[in-house]
Amino acid sequence: MMFSDQLYLSTQENKNNASILLKELFDGFSYKIVMSIIEDSKTVFEICKENDLPISSTYKKIRKLKDLGLLFTDRIVINEKGKKVVFYKSKIQSVELILNKKQVVLNLKKNEKNLPHSILH
Repeated sequence: MMFSDQLYLSTQENKNNASILLKELFDGFSYKIVMSIIEDSKTVFEICKENDLPISSTYKKIRKLKDLGLLFTDRIVINEKGKKVVFYKSKIQSVELILNKKQVVLNLKKNEKNLPHSILH
């Protein structure tokens, strides 16, 4: 599931999508991960160290956040030991939930800082 700029929760499908996004974003691990990589891309190890998170749980959450379209692989480098190192970055800069009698709207502001043009669309 990929997010759009604005998700109107008028249909059951959209309500389910928004529910999944909100649940995932405000999970303790996911929230820390997304907040950690809004400004700069980081490796799993950097994210774990910065947020005191277990490595295996962080890998699982990053995979889920990528599947939801909230993160992307910014770059892959080969370190001095010949190992592949992946840097992740958040596609979202902020989230706003609007509740009123007429509708429920989930606004996801794209994180346009340092994103390749192809990632934004």
